[in-house]
Amino acid sequence: MKNILIIILVTTLFGSVLVSCKKSTDYKDLWKAQVAPPSPISDTGCLSGSLKGTMLAGKTYTVCGDIFVNQGDTLVIEEGVTLNFGLNPSTSAPCGIGVKGTFLCLGTKQRPVLITYPGVTKTDQLGSDPNLDPALKGKWTGIIGAPTCPMMIMKWTRIEFGGAAISNAMKTFTSGTSPYSLYFANPNGIFVLEDSWIYGSTDDPFRINGGKISVMRNIFEKCGFTGGEAMNAKAGTIGDFAYNLCIGMATNGPKISNINVAVGAPSSNVRIYNNTIVNCGYRRSAAGRGGSINFEEGAGGMAYNNLIVNCKFGLRVVNNPIADTANLRYGYNWYYADSISVASQFIPSLSVSTAISVPQETDVPKPSTYLPVGWRTGDVYTAPSSVVGVNDPQFINGPVPLPAGLKLRDIAVVGNFNFALKATSPCIGAGFIGFAPRADVPVDIKYGASEITAPGKDIGAFQSNGKGNQH
Repeated sequence: MKNILIIILVTTLFGSVLVSCKKSTDYKDLWKAQVAPPSPISDTGCLSGSLKGTMLAGKTYTVCGDIFVNQGDTLVIEEGVTLNFGLNPSTSAPCGIGVKGTFLCLGTKQRPVLITYPGVTKTDQLGSDPNLDPALKGKWTGIIGAPTCPMMIMKWTRIEFGGAAISNAMKTFTSGTSPYSLYFANPNGIFVLEDSWIYGSTDDPFRINGGKISVMRNIFEKCGFTGGEAMNAKAGTIGDFAYNLCIGMATNGPKISNINVAVGAPSSNVRIYNNTIVNCGYRRSAAGRGGSINFEEGAGGMAYNNLIVNCKFGLRVVNNPIADTANLRYGYNWYYADSISVASQFIPSLSVSTAISVPQETDVPKPSTYLPVGWRTGDVYTAPSSVVGVNDPQFINGPVPLPAGLKLRDIAVVGNFNFALKATSPCIGAGFIGFAPRADVPVDIKYGASEITAPGKDIGAFQSNGKGNQH
């Protein structure tokens, strides 16, 4: 019976991928027709107001007022560009980019784009006080996509210090009040973030309110002051979140919800696979929230092959408002804990975190080795010492075990760590590849994902065959 179910699942997934690929091709052709030929943008003076055209490769541009990409216009940022944000000289207010048209940021591995606020000293020393950290306070607003933005594409881009207060003019681009480094809200559009870095934010580094997404092979460091996920996806978001390294998030790595979905739009459904999620959940101000992966409020999807290390909670399926459990599959996730308190939340409890996560015997460690006799879904339990400090994933150089004298919240950036796996790692070959990406966005060097990387045989974001995260 089990084999029959697996065959049905794989067949269903394969069929959905074929349909998705055909749809993606149709969408790609439609979006290409909307992109007007861009003209060069001068790098002299400072930028503000309505803007369209191309920031030329290798040049440095300065922003001193909100930039607006009008509906039907396109802003292209070529490889090697540095985009420096400053304060508006007239109002001393932080600036951002509001996008009603198309936004393409096309860095390369050899020449990434840098979007930053110059002159800020990073405080990444182990044990630094987050209350004094400029990375968590927001220096420039962010890149805010309005519901008319058909596509926002970010490739090989380093984004730093985003999330400052939104100006009144920028508020016309979003119904929200919280600032995000990236924001996208077109239920019929596409959002691609790949091979990039987001460092620091006051809340979510990026918020998605509907649309088709591909978020792959990125690094998220030290995001959210007292709340914020590496990705907060809502309102009918569908797509893939894979091969990302999330370290030191205030709350979770990815969180998927279906709140505020438009009538007739598809429900949120994201496939979360082969991510490495480390030391997350320890700046979350609300009790019972945060940690690693979160499905809630009518959202479904998948979660396989994720490496979850010293996070406040394991994969969390929320009971109230309940996730779309009928369309949710997960397993083959690898957990590591340095303490009994962390190990006792590998499967979050209902009374502590409103979670109804179901134990999966494909996980490591197997739940049957640490759950007490008679345990029921949602019960509180105390993990035995036998699961503490075991199943070391064997990073080439990682904070496992936790260095003496430090707290888990003290390690929130990559720094000198290397989260790739040693050749002897037990995570190599332990993954599940019997499913496919959703692949809802087109594959295109400019107007889509450069590559939608298939599930990997190794647990986590870094693969022994060279695929996966490239940082």
